[in-house]
Amino acid sequence: MAYDKVPDLKMPLPGPKAKAVIEADDKFISPSYTRGYPMVIVRGRGLAAEDVDGNVFLDMTAGIAVNAAGHSHPRVVKAIKDAADNFQHMSGTDFYYPVQSTLARMLAERTPGEPDRKVFFCNSGTEAIEACIKLARWKTGRPWLISFIGAFHGRTYGSMSLAASKAVHRTRFAPLLPNVIHANYPYPYRAAPHLDTPEKVADDCLRYLNDIVFKKLVNANEVAALFVEPIQGEGGYVVPPDNWLPGLREMCTKHGIMLVLDEIQAGMGRTGKFFAHDHWGIEADIIACAKGIAGGMPLGAIIAKSEIMQWPPGTHASTFGGNPIACAAAVETIKLLDEELVDNAAKVGEYLKGKLEAWAKGCDRVGEVRGKGLMLAVEFVKSRESKEKDPALRNAVEQTAFKRGMLILGCGENNIRFCPSLIITKEEADKAVEIFAASVEDAMK
Repeated sequence: MAYDKVPDLKMPLPGPKAKAVIEADDKFISPSYTRGYPMVIVRGRGLAAEDVDGNVFLDMTAGIAVNAAGHSHPRVVKAIKDAADNFQHMSGTDFYYPVQSTLARMLAERTPGEPDRKVFFCNSGTEAIEACIKLARWKTGRPWLISFIGAFHGRTYGSMSLAASKAVHRTRFAPLLPNVIHANYPYPYRAAPHLDTPEKVADDCLRYLNDIVFKKLVNANEVAALFVEPIQGEGGYVVPPDNWLPGLREMCTKHGIMLVLDEIQAGMGRTGKFFAHDHWGIEADIIACAKGIAGGMPLGAIIAKSEIMQWPPGTHASTFGGNPIACAAAVETIKLLDEELVDNAAKVGEYLKGKLEAWAKGCDRVGEVRGKGLMLAVEFVKSRESKEKDPALRNAVEQTAFKRGMLILGCGENNIRFCPSLIITKEEADKAVEIFAASVEDAMK
């Protein structure tokens, strides 16, 4: 089905059916989930999401950067149905099925650098990070791991120990994974007399690793891996200076450290490249991916150079990881990425960013519009001159946008993210900016 009008609100929100679902949810579902507003979806097509009361929303979240091909893309749906008609499960840990190796080959061939890669499948992004930790330690025989302030890598114990974006993720869960050091991520807007360009900020962060971490905290030859998001996701959609990732690559090569790139949110075409780190022309030793890989199905993967992924049978496995239905969805999603979606993310992403930047010039409460492709963020401040963060305004905009029929989410302390499905049109981008501008005006009243 297609929707003639998006958004299309038929009543004050939430409607009566939504209220009933939320009441049951409050009674039976863990309160640890982070529900931003009362959206109760029953179906979706493309960028349209319909709730239980028949209200239709413009979805600029894509299920948190998951639905690369939009809600219920017919080709992805067909791939899922066809796979389910054949068989639902036969653990890839113990048996073989063609679609798993087909998908692994497709991922290896699209990874920057030589395609001599191997793939391990799991179910989610956090599982992918856990597998990366194990593989890096197994390969190097070293115990230490380095991550960055502002990073988010997941909520299971290893990935949570690497993450450093919000204290609530770690509170009352100690002791965490030992031998983890957090260094500084180069926020380009950081101000200091000797750091007057983004590149100097990155150089300063690289010096910190060399002069403090490796000289005062741990010897470099004891570090197994350095984990970094090419573009920080939950930390605020922060795009690093151009010398940052190449600098890390050089450092890791020098010391025999595995460079692990967390492409879970930034990968699968979202930034206008298949993998975000391809914008900087570097190669990873190990890549973690999930979210957009399988068109909404649960799937994660790590991709590593073949010389690295030589761990023996039984070292790591997953009963459901790389299950045949998710793999079939992923194969079709990657075909769509190749045919049109990566290119569309680049073109419409540039268009959407331009529209947001043009609007932001007239709003003193916007500090910055940043991002690549369809991984964009608008930062809210008390004033452009002070640059003081304004999380209250960000939170209010999230709510007012919902009331106007658009689904958006925050990231970092004071940013709204735009991570729509990669099928978005320029017309939908125009509508999103129109609703967003009106929502900001509502929130500032």
